[in-house]
Amino acid sequence: MKSMVIGGIILIIALMAGTYFVAGDAFDSDDYINSLTMLGAVAIITITVFVALKYVNQIKNDTASGELANEKWDGIGEYKNPIPTGWGLAFVGTMVWLLWYWTVGYPTNGFSQIGQWNEEVNDYNAKFASKWENPSEDTLVSMGQSVFLVQCAPCHGVDAEGINGKAQNLTHRISKESVEYTIKNGSNNLQTAFPGGMPPMMLTEQADIDAVSSYVAGGFKGEQPAAFGVCAGCHGADGKGIAFVGPNIAEYDDTLVMAVLTNGKKGHIGTMPNFKGRLNPTQEKALATYIRSIGE
Repeated sequence: MKSMVIGGIILIIALMAGTYFVAGDAFDSDDYINSLTMLGAVAIITITVFVALKYVNQIKNDTASGELANEKWDGIGEYKNPIPTGWGLAFVGTMVWLLWYWTVGYPTNGFSQIGQWNEEVNDYNAKFASKWENPSEDTLVSMGQSVFLVQCAPCHGVDAEGINGKAQNLTHRISKESVEYTIKNGSNNLQTAFPGGMPPMMLTEQADIDAVSSYVAGGFKGEQPAAFGVCAGCHGADGKGIAFVGPNIAEYDDTLVMAVLTNGKKGHIGTMPNFKGRLNPTQEKALATYIRSIGE
């Protein structure tokens, strides 16, 4: 028995030593959390070994004695002996250690994994912003393509054509169905950039709705319908939008893309969730630049 215990001790120590030295930089001597963890592991091993040796020896050599309790179960009695002193001390010590560790040992008021993560993210974002402070158009397109393939392609497709109507076809600014839906139902999704929103039924005649929808979806080509004058008051005569009034319906400009990422979008296809906080401003601008580069 003793040889098995000794062998187990040697194995545990070897594993700990190997972990400590192989991990290398993972264990920073200045990081007291790691040091505290290692100290706790050593303490647990020491206590385990001591208890194992002591009580294995007692089991082999001691005999039970004392006053028997009256209660019996299947003829098995129980002595009225007090618990071993070591057990009692270990229990009390564990409770004391629990309170110490809860309040002082692991300083929830001084260290936080979430706080550390936030600090690292802020540092990374600062370095990212500094590195790409003035990116070229080609850089923005390349960066935007990477962002698009990771964040947008699952719904819009790698070709940005919307996966057969599952999502908006981003190679084209807007479809006739989208324009007609917005005219009839209004839109108040982009309130951060366009707080006024758009009320429903700005046009009431179906013939006017069809004419304006075809004109806008067709890229503002051909003769402008007279009814578009109602739209021009907010979107401009060329459809390129008016700041804080109406979005650009001629192309995907930076303001529009950033507003959709921040607020999400609801249209005739369905609802797009917002991506607020998932991209930094440089990535949002890059994404808008890339989307414009693939437009028809």
